[in-house]
Amino acid sequence: MRSKTNKEITYISEIRVRFVETDPLGIVWHGNYIQYFEDGREAFGRHHGISYLDQKDHNFSTPIVKSSSEHKLPLRYGDVATVKTTYVDSKAAKMVFRYEIFNPEDQLVCTGETIQVFVELGGEMSLTIPDFFLDWKRKVGLLDE
Repeated sequence: MRSKTNKEITYISEIRVRFVETDPLGIVWHGNYIQYFEDGREAFGRHHGISYLDQKDHNFSTPIVKSSSEHKLPLRYGDVATVKTTYVDSKAAKMVFRYEIFNPEDQLVCTGETIQVFVELGGEMSLTIPDFFLDWKRKVGLLDE
């Protein structure tokens, strides 16, 4: 089986900025954008059938091993932001997600990326793509047969 090149799957969700996520100036503290990435990733997983609970049902977890973010504009308390979460296909045993967060005026606020690996619950990191994930990739059209 070979993976198609440049295949991506996207899901768009919304978050509302809470007061507790802002600093004394009323703007979102930079560290909270990682949580917004997580919110987008969880919404993506629920929508596309590859949530953390689905992974756990197959005896795997997917811890983040790398994250990055680039901040361009601020979000403020009460803003409803759009989180565009994109799964970027990889031939390796990992999950790569890219994020774009937009403010209510549809301006790009923040971009980022996370990389997750597959770890058997109570075990070790998997060096090959788990069967359940290959099945998911087939289902969503990421694998050539």
